[in-house]
Amino acid sequence: MPVLTRLIPSPVVVDIRPGALDDLAGVLADQRISSSGKLAIAISGGSGAVLRERLAPALPSAEWFEVGGGTLDDAIELADAMKKKGRYDAVVGLGGGKIIDCAKFAAARVGLPLVAVATNLSHDGLCSPVATLDNDAGRGSYGVPNPIAVVIDLDVIREAPVRFVRSGIGDALSNISAIRDWELAARERGEDIDGLAAAMARQAGEAVLRHPGGVGDDGFLQVLAEGLVLTGIAMSVSGDSRPASGACHEINHAFDLLFPKRAASHGEQCGLGAAFAMHLRGAHEESAYMAEVLRRHGLPVLPQEIGFSVDEFVQVVEYAPQTRPGRYTILEHLNLNSDQIKDAYADYAKAIGS
Repeated sequence: MPVLTRLIPSPVVVDIRPGALDDLAGVLADQRISSSGKLAIAISGGSGAVLRERLAPALPSAEWFEVGGGTLDDAIELADAMKKKGRYDAVVGLGGGKIIDCAKFAAARVGLPLVAVATNLSHDGLCSPVATLDNDAGRGSYGVPNPIAVVIDLDVIREAPVRFVRSGIGDALSNISAIRDWELAARERGEDIDGLAAAMARQAGEAVLRHPGGVGDDGFLQVLAEGLVLTGIAMSVSGDSRPASGACHEINHAFDLLFPKRAASHGEQCGLGAAFAMHLRGAHEESAYMAEVLRRHGLPVLPQEIGFSVDEFVQVVEYAPQTRPGRYTILEHLNLNSDQIKDAYADYAKAIGS
């Protein structure tokens, strides 16, 4: 008999709503996560301490670990500390992207499931099979299992600086450009596309793009949070970052590598990269609409808006293909030199208006 379905690697619990943290103890007590309450909870030294005070009474058997930052060394140190302390049912990453990525890596290293409790929506890594960590070479991506559960309290999200929500918007919208790059690679190089992964990532991006709400609305935050979670699952379905990473992310990585001390947030750079990449592929109306939505949410659409000159942006775009060898996007397809990139940028800036 043919196999009629396939198993999709996804969390057993996804709880996204106002007040979700109030029921965190109940989620963690799920028999599939931790019936004994023996949990290792990774937090930051800042906002994490406040959340620990709030949640500790409901989690009496948990042990709390303060994480210093978002480096590979921090993640290894966390894993080693958990090994020394005792045995646990699961690891909980409670905080922003750096804490969750450290917890993901540490959980994989000690062979435990990971519960992601996100306190901001800065990027799609909260439910992805990847931990992004700073290392001696700059920044690396490490394969890890998907979280077994994801909890996002929209009340907590609203308390975080609004720049985190804006960053998540840019990352979600960049899915649309990334899928177009994947389709280009299929046409030009015969690369296989996972239709389910592509559909999930594209619809996540489109839902954020088309939503009329703003960063302070629960309805919009719900759609953004769900979109970021779906994008992470899409990456698990495809087995790599292809559904969410194309020329947009190559441009982001180039900013990080060429100007590490001046780079903007991940989502800001990805959103700008996506709008420009859509213009490069000739989708001028879609590029202009994406730029309009990014502007409405307070995100940059021109490099000057994040402190870079046009010449520096040209340098970034020219270097971008080197950040992901083997990945085929509109940048590799066009293979533009610096003068051609400068001309294309002038057209883009004119097309999206002031």
